[in-house]
Amino acid sequence: MSDTVNRQILLVEKPTGKLGPEHFKIVQGTVPEPKDGEALVRTRYISLDAANRAWMHGATYRAAVEANTVMAGGSIAEVVASRASSLAPGDIVFGDTGWQDYAAVPAKHLNKMPKMEPMTHLLSVYGIAGLTAYFGLLHVGKPKQGEAVVVSAAAGSVGSIVGQIAKIKGCNVIGIAGGKDKCQWLTSELGFDAAVDYKDGATFKALRSAAPKGIDVYFDNVGGEILEACLSLMNNRGRIACCGAISQYDGVPLAHGPRGVPGLIVVKRLVMQGFIVMDFMDQSAAALADLQSWVASGKLKVQEDVIDGIENTPKALIGLLAGENRGKRMVKV
Repeated sequence: MSDTVNRQILLVEKPTGKLGPEHFKIVQGTVPEPKDGEALVRTRYISLDAANRAWMHGATYRAAVEANTVMAGGSIAEVVASRASSLAPGDIVFGDTGWQDYAAVPAKHLNKMPKMEPMTHLLSVYGIAGLTAYFGLLHVGKPKQGEAVVVSAAAGSVGSIVGQIAKIKGCNVIGIAGGKDKCQWLTSELGFDAAVDYKDGATFKALRSAAPKGIDVYFDNVGGEILEACLSLMNNRGRIACCGAISQYDGVPLAHGPRGVPGLIVVKRLVMQGFIVMDFMDQSAAALADLQSWVASGKLKVQEDVIDGIENTPKALIGLLAGENRGKRMVKV
């Protein structure tokens, strides 16, 4: 990486169907100068998330990504120069730097991170993925020992952690993932009690077999037909934590939404709650203490999928949307 060239990946066109490499281009820009209150940071690892695709559709909890702008995305970065008293060169931060080598970012929008090895853990288990899993399951899903917990996209960055935390809490855990290899990995390596391969085309039947007494907590990462299948199997007063809807992010929208809404929610007195991890950041210290303890004891295994080279970022995101990854996917810049 040159200290005078800022490689940037632009979203040149918003896709109307499937995201493809033709929607991006790489350009060489200049390294920006930080203004008062800003820090110049050098990106180290770019976080890849299904939400990257959702931002192309329109505003969510953040502004939409517009065509011919630097693709938005969070990263772990190192402070190179600072015009803010709270940050100094060498500090490690997390922030929305976008897909580029360098960014000048207001210090108030950067979170100072501890220095640790491997640094990648700051994006996975101790980052947004781990905290999303922790708060979504424990604060929204509120599982009790012995309950049946189902998580979709279970081999992904959030789902793989959700299932392991549910096991730590004494639950019967069923993961939904795409492909026999992923399902085998969930049960043999991560300790899930059962795994359902949605690509088999018999998701409802397999779920009913894996959870014969019904589902108490469903952690939803996908929406669509899988949410519909889980709704019909929920026990009375079950809880559904709505984290994402990856099935609806890429490609043509489904002909219909999940059926049974609100009928099943009313009849079964279900609690169905959406959440964003930022809602709970004032409690992050306690969450991180638990996560670090579980990792240290071997109760929580960390799976990371690191792709090398900023030029590979578009391909890596497209692959994530197709379910190529296990655990947290990121790009080393």
